[in-house]
Amino acid sequence: MNPTRLRRCLSHYPQILLLTVVWTLCTSVHAGLFSDDEDKAVPKEEGALALPAAPKADDLLRYTAGPGSSMTFAIDAKSVSVGDDQIVRFSSVITSNSGVANISYEGIRCKTAERKLYATGRPDGSWNTLQDAEWRRISSAGANSYQAALMRDFFCDGEAVAGKAAVIVERIRRKKPLR
Repeated sequence: MNPTRLRRCLSHYPQILLLTVVWTLCTSVHAGLFSDDEDKAVPKEEGALALPAAPKADDLLRYTAGPGSSMTFAIDAKSVSVGDDQIVRFSSVITSNSGVANISYEGIRCKTAERKLYATGRPDGSWNTLQDAEWRRISSAGANSYQAALMRDFFCDGEAVAGKAAVIVERIRRKKPLR
């Protein structure tokens, strides 16, 4: 390489070095390598799914899912659990005025205000596991408003689970919401 060309290349070296450093920092920040924000930490890996026994009428705890609802909402006290993954799991029984019951096994993740439907109940007491179950944002409107009521009133204190399963069950039994 001739000396003039070498000098010209070296004169651009500081800009190339600066661009390389900026690019590395940007991609590292985007990848989360420099993030110390614990609030945005990825939740722990979800624990293995263990389905509970079918709900029994004697174990159902009724709660209010909001004003003006024409359905009856209950959870199975024996199914409530809080995993090491900080997910509150429970069996839900929603009964219409005509007596038709929808039974489901679900999870609520307080940290991200999300819900997951793991399985639906069959008339024979068995479960139909949903293979493509995904976490979805909890909404306080519409058909899933009962999940927002459970999260807000009984399961979650902000982004943290509001106690162990026994504490949550007792709160629902005594109809003593957090707020």
